[in-house]
Amino acid sequence: MKIVLIDDEKAMHLIMKRMLNKIGELEVVGAFLNTAAAEVYLNEHDVDIVFMDIHMPQESGLMFAQRLRDRGSKIKLVFVTSHTEYALSAFDVFAYDYIVKPVALERIQRTVQRALAEAKREQGPAELPANPSVHVKINCLGRMEIKGAQNTMLKWKTSKSAELCGYLLLHHGSLVSRSTLIEDIFKEMPLKNAETYLNTTAYQLRKLLGENGLRDCLYSDGNHYALNLSSADVDLFRFEEGCKQMMVIDESNLEQAFALERLYVGDLFGSYGYPWALSEIERYSLMYVQFTQRLCRALLSRGDFLTAIPILNRLATHNELDEETVKLHLQALALQKNKEGLTRRFSNFTELLLREVGATPSPEMVLLYEQLLSPLESLHSFYSEI
Repeated sequence: MKIVLIDDEKAMHLIMKRMLNKIGELEVVGAFLNTAAAEVYLNEHDVDIVFMDIHMPQESGLMFAQRLRDRGSKIKLVFVTSHTEYALSAFDVFAYDYIVKPVALERIQRTVQRALAEAKREQGPAELPANPSVHVKINCLGRMEIKGAQNTMLKWKTSKSAELCGYLLLHHGSLVSRSTLIEDIFKEMPLKNAETYLNTTAYQLRKLLGENGLRDCLYSDGNHYALNLSSADVDLFRFEEGCKQMMVIDESNLEQAFALERLYVGDLFGSYGYPWALSEIERYSLMYVQFTQRLCRALLSRGDFLTAIPILNRLATHNELDEETVKLHLQALALQKNKEGLTRRFSNFTELLLREVGATPSPEMVLLYEQLLSPLESLHSFYSEI
């Protein structure tokens, strides 16, 4: 897999190269201080992933990404930045991932391993043995549960077997070393106990899956583990694939979009919130926000505020401080001609923003609010006069 780095700091080139060189199957083929030099290279060479900063002289990473997308490039773009506030903008240009500095090796590894696994699936059959079609569901969005035939709830042998399943799921069939699993899942135990517990936990997971038609799906060579659940119905895989397929939402896929929105019943792994999964929890959360906002824009363009408002209410509980969600909510209330609701929504958001982060709504949001409110006030005055 060929990698290109774009960052105006040479020190970051060195740091990223050292990290990436520790991961197999990778080759850093170029490191550039600006997007112009990188573009010349990308026009003439095939590259799999670009790791780039957002704030750079002359042209930002976001502007460069938008130009690449406008010309049809599907290259995987990973933003590596000190700024968290551009995450949603990054996913608007179909970023593959968003990593906040300082960069940790395990965070880079997770991104690269996911890309490698996807590349292997695209090239041909998975290396792990495929399983016959069975009716097993694994739900990781808002919970961590497994269901067997007739949708019957199955019981994890231990909480660690559920955690091991979730960990390996996020690696998409890639091999994970025993030492990594021990460090991330069993680090609170003495090493000898952890090794024994990992063996026991893997046996419990293999037995549970095997008893429900998923034999040989948990692979181990003594030093690594990998999980192939291609024949099971895994909600987070279905959700991510659906989001990718519905970049444009219209009449033709509106019902599928509703079903996909309902599929996200909560953040990845729900109340478990495994520490090793924090970056993926954030990624799926951002994916949900972006997708649901697209859905609501499609509904509002049709004037369907009645359907949009309950969805926006759910989205607001997911992230109360997301300004784009509030803007959509204000538009929906304006379409409803709900002056009281419009003013209350804006006022509540303004108070919350000031209380939580000591900030005020952006000028763009204030302008939108005033533009939406003005015709409703005129309408109210008209009816008052008659």
